[in-house]
Amino acid sequence: MSKSETTISIQQPSLVGRLAGYLFVRPRLMLFLLLTPPMLWLGIIYLGSLFALLLQSFFRLDGFTGMVVREFSLESYAELFTQPNMEIVFRTTVMAASVTVASAMLALPLGYYMARYASPRMKGVLYLLVLLPLWSSYIVRVFSWKMILAKEGILTWLVDKIHMSWLLDAILSIPVIGGTSLSFSYIGAFLVFVYIWLPYMILPVNAALERIPHTVLEASSDLGAHHWTTFRKVVFPLALPGIVAGSIFTFSLTLGDYIIPGAIGNSSYFIGQAVLAHQGTAGNIPLAAAFTVVPITIMGVYLTIAKRMGAFDAL
Repeated sequence: MSKSETTISIQQPSLVGRLAGYLFVRPRLMLFLLLTPPMLWLGIIYLGSLFALLLQSFFRLDGFTGMVVREFSLESYAELFTQPNMEIVFRTTVMAASVTVASAMLALPLGYYMARYASPRMKGVLYLLVLLPLWSSYIVRVFSWKMILAKEGILTWLVDKIHMSWLLDAILSIPVIGGTSLSFSYIGAFLVFVYIWLPYMILPVNAALERIPHTVLEASSDLGAHHWTTFRKVVFPLALPGIVAGSIFTFSLTLGDYIIPGAIGNSSYFIGQAVLAHQGTAGNIPLAAAFTVVPITIMGVYLTIAKRMGAFDAL
């Protein structure tokens, strides 16, 4: 054996090697060290900030000095449950529910086609088309739609060219949801919400439909079930966890969004805009905190129901 070979054979393992060996025989310690940083972030930064937010909602604003009085009070919640503020909560919740239902109705046939009929190449193209809007900036997409839906925008021009202006005028004349143009109406805000959040519904729905075995559909057909019966009694129940999983995204994101209602729609506030206005403009942090408790409570109940329906398995 040469001198160089002797040197290599008696070389001690490095510090990294010794540490790796030490952790390899102690898997629980390694798991603890790996999970400690993210759990600290979740527990201190995320949950800590939510707790501080909840605590702020039990303070009150002094109407004379405009200063926050750090004493326990339910004054902010009493103000939250007044009619104007509850209208904001109702308006936001109805919009979030409408966007969720519309997204599910659009995602289900597309997801079914991608899962059952599209070739591998076509499936890749459809995945690309679904994800392509997410490559651009959220703000750019919102304000692009504002220009499209404006009274002088391309959509109004196209409707005028095909002589369907009467139909657009009839839609805009509908009470509550109508307006002077699509960019200044709830209809326009609804269209933009669906466009922005639709990919978050398509992907879980498609994943749930991909899990349905072909043999289940063949068995339904062999037993004499019609296509609609198969869809209603077999496909839809099995796809429901994916729909609920997608609705978690569409519902919660619509519930807390403040940019789309500010850029498109009338001057009526949504929850996100109310929080921004009370915290930034009015300086009423307790009321802003009380407003944020509303979507947290709604989503808490919603996630509990979604978990019981097996939605987390489709994520």
